[in-house]
Amino acid sequence: MRRDFPILHQQVHGKPLIWLDNGATTQKPQSVIDSISHFYERDNSNIHRAAHDLAARATDAYEGAREKVQRFIGAGSAEEIVFVRGTTEGVNLVAQTFGRQQIREGDEIVLTTLEHHANIVPWQMLAQEKKAILRVVPITDRGEIILEEYTRLLGPRTRIVAVTQVSNSLGTIVPVQEMTAIAHRHGARVLIDGAQAVSHFPVNVQQLGCDFYVFSGHKLFAPTGIGVVYVKGELLEQIPPWQGGGNMIRQVTFEQTTYNDPPAKFEAGTPNIADAVGLGAAIDYLNRLGMVNIERYEHELTEYGTERLQTVPGLRLIGTAPHKVGVLSFILDNIPYEEVGKRLASEGIAVRAGHHCAQPSLQRYGLRGTVRPSLAFYNTREEIDTLAEVLRTIRYR
Repeated sequence: MRRDFPILHQQVHGKPLIWLDNGATTQKPQSVIDSISHFYERDNSNIHRAAHDLAARATDAYEGAREKVQRFIGAGSAEEIVFVRGTTEGVNLVAQTFGRQQIREGDEIVLTTLEHHANIVPWQMLAQEKKAILRVVPITDRGEIILEEYTRLLGPRTRIVAVTQVSNSLGTIVPVQEMTAIAHRHGARVLIDGAQAVSHFPVNVQQLGCDFYVFSGHKLFAPTGIGVVYVKGELLEQIPPWQGGGNMIRQVTFEQTTYNDPPAKFEAGTPNIADAVGLGAAIDYLNRLGMVNIERYEHELTEYGTERLQTVPGLRLIGTAPHKVGVLSFILDNIPYEEVGKRLASEGIAVRAGHHCAQPSLQRYGLRGTVRPSLAFYNTREEIDTLAEVLRTIRYR
């Protein structure tokens, strides 16, 4: 598989690149790179309305990518798939359409301590505008949701629950299916942030039962600038458009506008056609590998990485939930996390060092930041061995 990823075959500071920053972005297989080049070389056109051949081919490629996403996450129809720039835009779309429509003064929005800033700030802005209340579910020392506290927080004024499926700072896999069922019993709607989940294990939104599901292509071995919002079919007509412009309309006069059918209603202007095609190519690649196979291999690699890092003197893992993906956040003695990140980089090892846009989750441990190696299926045990060996030398320098 590593041969499929050209960027991995280079040296940094005279050392082979070890890419352990997959939580920030994943690398792209040659088939994804080729799909974008092919689109611009042969099919580049705006979509839907023109009568010529290139427009037809571009439209087929774009809508074909939507159908691939539908099947990949188990949506009921392609109309439930809305293309956006990424998870952040997806959460904002839901907050500024469904959220503004539903939230009134005194209503409650429930989040968890594990959320990425992208699943905090839009709801915070909405709550301030509407004079609503944010409720936050606490976590254990291991980084797990306290379900009893979650259940206690829900009530008759709960309108929206917004929860990550996988913590980007700790790797915890959150029991979102169970949380969704509990929220629905209270009449609340549920948004799941799947940005850190879809690349690691199979996802089926109908099985989860959620009302909205958002993720970014660049976390899924696809290009940057493309993302997805799944909207449960029963809500598509109810939700107003977010942005106005071309494509999202059926008829416009200066007196009145009639909006297009979903999902076009939510996709104003010329979309990111080429990168949607790239997302479709990434899904084709993952389907060939099999998400179940990826999940199994990464689970074994995560267990191995956890064992190896625990042998490094002075290293403390942050986030030790038994159900987690390959996020191995740690601190090392009293060495600043930025310094550890720089020293690893000098050995060709790419990790993230900082707060990972998840400050509340790290503040739970009294920390401002961690060093975060994060794994993908193209990583190896040998790379983890090298990481552990270099960390040992950092400690004793």
